[in-house]
Amino acid sequence: MIKILDAAQVSLEDILARKPDQRDVSGTVKNIIDDVRRSGDAALLRYAREFDKAELDTLEVPPEQLDKALADMDPALRAILEEAAENIRAFHRRQVQNGFVISEKPGVVLGQKITPIEKVGVYIPGGTAPLPSTVLMDCIPARIAGCRSIVMVSPPTCNGDIHPAILAAAKIAGVDRVFRCGGAQAVGALACGTETIPRVDKIVGPGNAFVAEAKRQVFGLVGIDMIAGPSDILVIADGKSDPRQVAADLLSQAEHDSGACAVLVTDSPALAHAVAAEIETQLAALPREQIARASVEDNGKIILTKDIPEAIRIANALAPEHIELCVDDPFGCLDQVKNAGSIFLGRSTPEAVGDYFAGANHTLPTNGTARFSGPLSVEDFVKKSQFIYYSDAALSAAGGKIAAFARQEGLEGHARSALARMSG
Repeated sequence: MIKILDAAQVSLEDILARKPDQRDVSGTVKNIIDDVRRSGDAALLRYAREFDKAELDTLEVPPEQLDKALADMDPALRAILEEAAENIRAFHRRQVQNGFVISEKPGVVLGQKITPIEKVGVYIPGGTAPLPSTVLMDCIPARIAGCRSIVMVSPPTCNGDIHPAILAAAKIAGVDRVFRCGGAQAVGALACGTETIPRVDKIVGPGNAFVAEAKRQVFGLVGIDMIAGPSDILVIADGKSDPRQVAADLLSQAEHDSGACAVLVTDSPALAHAVAAEIETQLAALPREQIARASVEDNGKIILTKDIPEAIRIANALAPEHIELCVDDPFGCLDQVKNAGSIFLGRSTPEAVGDYFAGANHTLPTNGTARFSGPLSVEDFVKKSQFIYYSDAALSAAGGKIAAFARQEGLEGHARSALARMSG
C-alpha cells in the first residue's frame, strides 16, 4: 500500500527519501570497459553470449533489415510513429541556435559559431519492453543538429535480433548504423571503438545501473548527456481531480522500474485516500504488477499539504523528472514550478502524452537533477566555439590594459605576449 504522509508532521528529508540502490557496480563496469578496450569485437561477442544468451555472427544490423522492419510494421502503428516523429521534429527545430558576430568597436570582431558534434552514439535499452519512442526522442534531435554520423546500439534478444519496432523507429529517425550490443560493453565500445563499432564523440540515451555507471566512467573520453536514474513522477492534484486518472498516471511511471518513484501531492485528504485505494485496484490488473508494486511500496508516497502553493514548494524541493499540474489553473501555476524536467498542464494531459506523441523530449533529468539540468535537446548535439579578431590598431589601444591585467595576476609572460605586438 502506498504511504500517506502529512507534510505538517514529517520532515522534508522524509518526503525526499527514496530507497537507495545498494548495488555497487563500478568495479564490474570498469573490468568490462577495460576488456572491450583490449579485445574489441571478441569481447562484445563473448558478452552477448554471457549476458544476452545470444550467439552472434556479426554485430551490425544490415541496413536492409531496418527497411524490412519498417515495411513489415502494422500500417496503423507506422502512421502513429511517423506522426510522433514529425511532432518531435517540429518541436526540436525551434531549438536550433544560430551563431552571432559583434563588430561594434573599430578593429575588433567577436563572435560565436555553432558546430554539430560529428559522431554520436545512442544507447537504446532492451530489457522487458522495446522503446521505439526513445529512438525517436534521442536520434531526431541529433539529425536536426546536423550530426554527420548517428550510431545506435541496443541489446539483442536471445535469438540475436533487435526488436523490429526499434529498427523501424531507427529508420524513421535517420539512424546511420545499428549494432546488436548492450550493457556497459556497448558504452565501452562507443567510447573506445572496436573493429566494427566506431568510436563516437558523445553518448546519449538511458539504461540500467550498469549503463549509467559506464557512461560515468567514460565521461571525459567522450561526452555524455546525463547519468539517468530510475524514472519519477510527481502529480499535484486538488480535490476536483479524478482518483482513477491520478492513480493511473502514478502507475504509468511505477511500471518502468522497481526503483521508480511515484508521488502525489494534494491538499485533499479525500483524494489522497481515494487514490491510495485506486492504486491497489489498478495494480491487480496491471501486466507489470510486480515491478509497479515494488516501486509503489518502496518509493511511492502521497503527501498531504495545507494548500496547492505548499504542494508546489515541495515539488520544487523534489525536482521531479515529470510533474503534472492537475488543478483548475495550471498555467497560473506554471511560473511557480522552478525545478522539473517536463511539466504537464491540466487534467487532460497525462505524462504519457509527452512520452510518445506531443513532440517535447522524454529524455529528462532524474534523481532531482532537474535542479540544474533539463531535457535532451538539439543543444546536446552541438558545440559552441568563440572567435576573436583584433587589428593592429585595436591591439595597440588595448595592449597596455591587457598587460596590466596580466601583471596583476603575476603572469608576466601573458603581459609580454600582448606588448610584443604593439606598434612602436
